Amino acid sequence: MSNSSWGLSFVLPLTNIGNVFMFLFSIFLAATIIFLNVSVSLSILLNKALRSENRFMYMLSTCFSDICTGVSYYYVGVFDVRDSFNSPTRTFYIVPTFLGLSYMAILAAQADRYHAVISPFKYSQRMTRNRTLLVIFSYWVYAFFIVGVHNLVNVGIAKQITSIGTFVGNIFTVIIMIGLNIRLFIIARFQLEREPPSEARENKRSSVYLILVVALFFLSTWLPIFCHIIACNFLNSTCYSFNNEGTDPLRILPRINAALTPILYIRGCSALRATLRSKVWNPCCHKYNSVLNAPDH
Repeated sequence: MSNSSWGLSFVLPLTNIGNVFMFLFSIFLAATIIFLNVSVSLSILLNKALRSENRFMYMLSTCFSDICTGVSYYYVGVFDVRDSFNSPTRTFYIVPTFLGLSYMAILAAQADRYHAVISPFKYSQRMTRNRTLLVIFSYWVYAFFIVGVHNLVNVGIAKQITSIGTFVGNIFTVIIMIGLNIRLFIIARFQLEREPPSEARENKRSSVYLILVVALFFLSTWLPIFCHIIACNFLNSTCYSFNNEGTDPLRILPRINAALTPILYIRGCSALRATLRSKVWNPCCHKYNSVLNAPDH
C-alpha cells in the first residue's frame, strides 16, 4: 500500500484489524484536533468581548498551533514518517515546532494569569493588548528562527543544538510550569477566597482554575516524552526509537493533548461555550439542514 510518487507507505501495513484500527485512529485524531481547535478559534474571533481579554489571545495562539499540528498529523501520523535529521521523510523540524508553540503558549498563559492575579493594577498598566500580541508574536518568531538555524547548519551542529537546547530547556521550563501550577493553586484556593464575593473574583478564579487544569493535562501528556529525552541526554546513550511517528506512543500523547486542550477551554469558560453554540455550531447546523431539506429542481 504505497504511494509511488512520494515514496511513502501507510503508518502500518493494512494487513490486519489492529493495523487498520491504528490507521483509522490517526485519521480520526487529526480530524478531531482540527475540528475542535477551528471551532474555538472562530468563537474567539467572532466575539469582540473575548478578543479584548489577554487570556483569550493565548488560547487563540494555542488553537492556531494545534490546528497546524492536526493538519501535519495527516502526514506524520498517517504515513510511514520518521521525523529525524537524516530521514528522507523528515519535515525539516517544522512539525515538532507546532507542538513546541503550544507548549510556549500555555507557559506564557500561566505567567500571564499569575501576574494578573498577584498584581492586577500593574498588570492592567503593563500588559496591554498590543504587548500581549507582541509576546505571542515573539515566541512564534523565535520558534521559526530555531527552525531556520537547524536547517542552515550541518547535521552534526544541528544535533548538538537540539540535544543541549532540549535537555536544558525541558528541565528549566517543566520546573517553571510545575512551580507556577503550585503557586496558582495556592492563590486560587486561599488568596482569592479571602476577597469579597464579586463577579471580578469569580472571573479571576475561573481563569486561574482553567489554566491550572490545562497545564495539568499538558504535563501529564508531555512528561513521558520529556523524561525520555532528558534520560537519553543525561545517560548519553541511544534510546529505543519506534519505526515512525504514528506508532510512537510518546509522540502520540502530545497530539492527544492538542485535542484535549480545546475541550478544556470549552468546558471551563461559559462565555466561550455560549459563543461556540450561538455563532459557530448552531449556524453551521442550520445551514447544513437547509441544504439537506432544499427541494430538488
